[in-house]
Amino acid sequence: MNQIYAAKTNHITNPVGFLLNPVVFSWKVRECRGKNQRCARILVAKDETFADVLWDTGEAKLDSLAVKAEMNLEPCTRYYWKVIVTTDADEVLESDVQFFETAKRDEPWVGKWITCDSRMERHPIFSKRIIPRGKVKKARLYLCGLGLYEAYFTDGEKTETDILKSAKIGEEYLTPYCNNYNQWLQYQTYDVTAQMQREGVLSVLLGNGWYKGRFGFNQTEQKGFYGDEWKLLAEVHLEYEDGTQEIIGTDDTWEVTRSNLFFSNIYDGEKRDDTLEPVEPVSAQLAEAPQGRLTERLSLPVTVHEQFTPKELIHTPKDEWVFDLGQEITGIFKLHVHEPKGKEIRIQTGEILQDGCFYNENLRTALSEYVYISDGEEKDIVPHFTFYGYRYVKISGVTNVSCEDFTGMALYSDYEGTGSIQTGNELVNQLISNVEWGMKDNFLDVPTDCPQRDERMGWTGDTQVFSGTACYLADTYAFYRKYLYDLYKEQLIAGGMVPEVVPTFGPSKCSCAWGDAACIVPWNVYLFSGDATILEQQFDSMKAWVDYIRKVDGEHHGWRHSFHYGDWLALDRVGAAAGNVYGATDEGYIADIYYAASAELTAKAAAVLGRKEEEKQYREIAEKQWRVVKEEYFTPTGRCAEKTQTGLLLALKYHLSEDEELTREMLKKLFRESRNKLNTGFVGTSLLCNVLTDNGMTDTAYRLLLNEEYPGWLHEVKLGATTVWERWNSLDEDGKISSTGMNSLNHYSYGAILEWMFRHVGGIHLLEESPGGRRVAICPNVHYDLRQVKTVYDSASGRYECGWEITNDNRIKISITIPFGGEGEVRLPHAPEILFEDKTNPLFATVVNGICYITAGNYEVVYEATEKLKKIYSVESKLEDLLNHPQIRAFLSTMTEVDMIPDAVYGLSFRQVAEMFSGPMDEGQAEMLNTALSQY
Repeated sequence: MNQIYAAKTNHITNPVGFLLNPVVFSWKVRECRGKNQRCARILVAKDETFADVLWDTGEAKLDSLAVKAEMNLEPCTRYYWKVIVTTDADEVLESDVQFFETAKRDEPWVGKWITCDSRMERHPIFSKRIIPRGKVKKARLYLCGLGLYEAYFTDGEKTETDILKSAKIGEEYLTPYCNNYNQWLQYQTYDVTAQMQREGVLSVLLGNGWYKGRFGFNQTEQKGFYGDEWKLLAEVHLEYEDGTQEIIGTDDTWEVTRSNLFFSNIYDGEKRDDTLEPVEPVSAQLAEAPQGRLTERLSLPVTVHEQFTPKELIHTPKDEWVFDLGQEITGIFKLHVHEPKGKEIRIQTGEILQDGCFYNENLRTALSEYVYISDGEEKDIVPHFTFYGYRYVKISGVTNVSCEDFTGMALYSDYEGTGSIQTGNELVNQLISNVEWGMKDNFLDVPTDCPQRDERMGWTGDTQVFSGTACYLADTYAFYRKYLYDLYKEQLIAGGMVPEVVPTFGPSKCSCAWGDAACIVPWNVYLFSGDATILEQQFDSMKAWVDYIRKVDGEHHGWRHSFHYGDWLALDRVGAAAGNVYGATDEGYIADIYYAASAELTAKAAAVLGRKEEEKQYREIAEKQWRVVKEEYFTPTGRCAEKTQTGLLLALKYHLSEDEELTREMLKKLFRESRNKLNTGFVGTSLLCNVLTDNGMTDTAYRLLLNEEYPGWLHEVKLGATTVWERWNSLDEDGKISSTGMNSLNHYSYGAILEWMFRHVGGIHLLEESPGGRRVAICPNVHYDLRQVKTVYDSASGRYECGWEITNDNRIKISITIPFGGEGEVRLPHAPEILFEDKTNPLFATVVNGICYITAGNYEVVYEATEKLKKIYSVESKLEDLLNHPQIRAFLSTMTEVDMIPDAVYGLSFRQVAEMFSGPMDEGQAEMLNTALSQY
């Protein structure tokens, strides 16, 4: 195992054919004696032996988070690189040889765009026989097919059977991916050296996809938004052993035949008829180039990651056969079939059963099916040009169906996982799994809102609120880089406006908190990666968004009065009609705050980039807007006019009140009134627990996390969720779907709770002043109901770990790992001051004001907590603590009207309150109550 790991180019391991402008190297170090890097050296060459070095940094103070290569790149060229690190213990570590390979860059295309008769339903297969004229040393295929494509190379004839039985070129699905094709489109690069050692037929099967098929809110008919014509552009580059080269490009000498696939789109699935007669090949036609600029890829590969055999085959009361995967996934499937010729097999997908029967009405107009007509042959059927969000699969037309015949295949973009949390509470562990799967299922090229219904779009609001959680769970740099590139492309044609959906697929409006993804997401990516390149690339986008708001706002607060989603799907609008989607927090208040926050982030980005004039300009905009918010929504004494959970959370997060203690008390009162239940929506939920902990209300945050009643995260878990729901009440208590109008069981937005768990339960808290995790705060908040927590975060700087465990004798065990080059600021929960005097423990070598400052290494400490971690309730307990416990509240309500108790006495003990209203409590009564309360 090499001590240098995660050596990446542009945050991708060995990228081939990506847009590399600029080239940025990064790496991590593990398991060495040294604690820090003294110096490093990067070498780049065209050969793996580095006989002819093209770029050499020499030994220098290089930043492992990001080193920009100052070199000119040639097209169609593979470059090799390695990094040599010298530690402060005089170790010399050398990475494995890495590579990156350029695509065509600005090299003109020899191939021409070709097409066929696109009025025919049967999907085309474009083919060209390749006859190498010598021994091939290197071969590359550069390819873009619209709407979607799959490429194959076969030794046999150009029949569809030959093609689909041959090996597909590459492991990717849904290429060339999802963009605003009128602005830009991507081509992919494939190493086909192995295939080109022999004569054969290169074939490309095309589907409809996002480009040509039905997609988006405005495309309810079976037609595409961007185009109505299949198109293909390809080049095969052959480099022979004798040094000569040959390029074979698409032109009208390519042939076109037809597949048995006669229908496909993203929403509705596919239809295939293997009884169709073969079609004689015809010549391809030259085509006009698509409108968008063709460029190297930014999309990470979408591949199969996990495969599932069904947990159960269910025979439903409606005489249906339904597979249950046991986990909701996004992807495709493989079904083994052997049915008589002409037999129709229909496969339908859904998220949930209703009354024990198959159900998918919440998918709205999306058919989400696969229809196959058998030719009588035994085979596996697999969709090509669609995907499904599903847990349950209804099979019709198959005799003797069995679980062994079906395989669920989870598709999502390749990304490297970096974070994990494991607790001693199984319901919480399931919630963590639900969040992780929600991310996998909605990271399919675009960060989507949901993967199953007639939507599956890149909503900016969902992306924004989940981005912090995503950055803990994975290295998201390259994934978000592509999405943010998409986002700015949309801004360029919308006057700086950030659409609610990216790519838009038609007319679009914008909203605060949604459009603010333009500033919040790149800032989060920068904080987690430590690579300011993302800010360089998105700075114009950030400015354009703030400038757009400023223009709309004008002199009369026009932004405040524009349309906004606000605290979408919050539960606090009193008297709202059934199906209401708007929260009670004033949308103008939210809009004004996010305007100021985005301006402030733009100023911070300018500061990082050394753009002093722009830093000053946008800081002044932010400061002016913060004053506007305070003047409009706060009294001179600091009382917030927005008396909602979300309104007060925003006030505390951005320090808007002149009296923050008053704001905290207002928020506590709201939680008392809601019996410690949340009622927040998309805006408030993502802030909720982080703000509570930052303001000394971690107990409230834990109560919200651990609440098993509606509304809450564990309520979903107890109702069988395996992903995160769109609504707090997506299912009613009886398991019935609550609405079909807008109801997804796989939305990751409320999964933002996991960011709080990483920061404050697991205790690994990234610091804004130390992007990339060079220095982190280690500050776990222990809770008896979890018993133990193990948190891992392999940051851009290396692998941090923090584990804690509560033993029955009220002792706490803390284990901490700080990576090479990292530093930790450790705050131990419930630790006695005398503990820090133990200088034999390296954790306490440097302690200032109760904070332990540590460097790379492993640390452990066990100590007696300064307070009882398992709460014992009695008449001496604070009334607030008793009423915060649902079972105790129910018990006390049998004796008195607990809802009538005034707020002023919540800080008193139960005994004090009882004596205030009923006189002295006799000890017999107190003992009886203590016995009853101690049971909880």
